[in-house]
Amino acid sequence: MSAIDAQDLIEHYIGVWNEPDPAVRRETVRELWAEDGVHLLRPPQEMHDRAVSLGFGTAVLEARGHAELHARVTRAYEEFVAPGTYVFRIRESARRLDDVITFRWESFHTGEGRVTGGGLEFLVLDGEGRIKADYQFVD
Repeated sequence: MSAIDAQDLIEHYIGVWNEPDPAVRRETVRELWAEDGVHLLRPPQEMHDRAVSLGFGTAVLEARGHAELHARVTRAYEEFVAPGTYVFRIRESARRLDDVITFRWESFHTGEGRVTGGGLEFLVLDGEGRIKADYQFVD
């Protein structure tokens, strides 16, 4: 795994969220994530609060496996990028420690020319350098 270039990996990672071609998006998901890879996201505060009010101790959104990961990436693309409103960009370069890579990303509103959000990505890689766990912390 030492041959994995962390910066190259996160550039592909950000690229898949902006990718307009569904076939390329699907193939990139397969290249980036392990077959049983998982993407975990703490939901927006209002959704989290509603889950807690229903008796859940916490709320976490999860996409597991290539089919669910592709659906997750596709949904984000269709909602934010396809209309031409946003693009996702790397805000802070990759940092790597053994099998973990972290970086910060941002959403950029193309019409307004400004950053509108972002977060921290915490990626855990498997022995082949593919993502086995993807923890997303939205700012």
